[in-house]
Amino acid sequence: MSSSLDNPQFDPPLNSEPQPPLPLATGPFPPPELLPPALSPIPPAPEPIENPVWSGWDVLALIGVAFLSIVAAMIGVSAAAHRYLYPKVPWRVVVTYPALSVVAQIVAYMIVLGFMYLVVKRGHAASFGQAIRWNWPRNWTLYLFGGLALALAVQLLERLLPVPKSLPIDEFFRTPREAWLLSAFGITLAPLLEELFFRGFLYPVLVRRLGIVAGVLLTAAGFALIHAQQLLYSWGPVLGIFLVGLALTLVRAAKKSVAGSLLVHMAYNAALFIFMFAATDGFRHLEKLNQ
Repeated sequence: MSSSLDNPQFDPPLNSEPQPPLPLATGPFPPPELLPPALSPIPPAPEPIENPVWSGWDVLALIGVAFLSIVAAMIGVSAAAHRYLYPKVPWRVVVTYPALSVVAQIVAYMIVLGFMYLVVKRGHAASFGQAIRWNWPRNWTLYLFGGLALALAVQLLERLLPVPKSLPIDEFFRTPREAWLLSAFGITLAPLLEELFFRGFLYPVLVRRLGIVAGVLLTAAGFALIHAQQLLYSWGPVLGIFLVGLALTLVRAAKKSVAGSLLVHMAYNAALFIFMFAATDGFRHLEKLNQ
């Protein structure tokens, strides 16, 4: 019998490169690279875009606390004002005073702020700012200019839309004192609570559940809905406030910053009050608002 030296077909090929050794199994199962595709380990799911520490039920609870707080504060503030400030005025009349409504909202908003803090800190180590994605922006002045530009754009748009001459919100501008009080409230505490609720608490829950597009649209729709009663449910002003809510939510979505949307919101409201201030000669001729 001839050996491999005499039989060329058994000779190893020339210039053959050494093959890498096969991976060795070190446990009861073969390594992943030896498994067929169907048995390969499933890669971990990507992190969700928004994953707040609270749930949709917490948001509903927050809505309930806000509603009950506003009702209780309105009853308490108006009852105290009726007893100590307006004892000769019927309580059903006192409760309609716009200034007292603003004071009651301030009291209620402080309660809601406390409940928001409890929801975030309940069993979680993250700080309140981290949980809601506060994230103060570096170029914060640009957000203020953005709010001013948004106010100008919406005002120009509403000139093309049907807007009633008289709206329920006009009742808050009957006297200069009420106008100043509502202006201060509308530039500070009101946008803060609205941004914390809509862009801080509601938006991330909707995105986690329904996706970013539905989350943005539904957040803007909810923002318009809470202002609809003040606007007499007129579709022109409601459309305008929906677009404002849409812009604010897009800022939150793009920059992941509730502080950024708050700056835009505050600048937007401030611009509206500045327009009113100029149109009424420093709130001295508020009747011009209905002309």
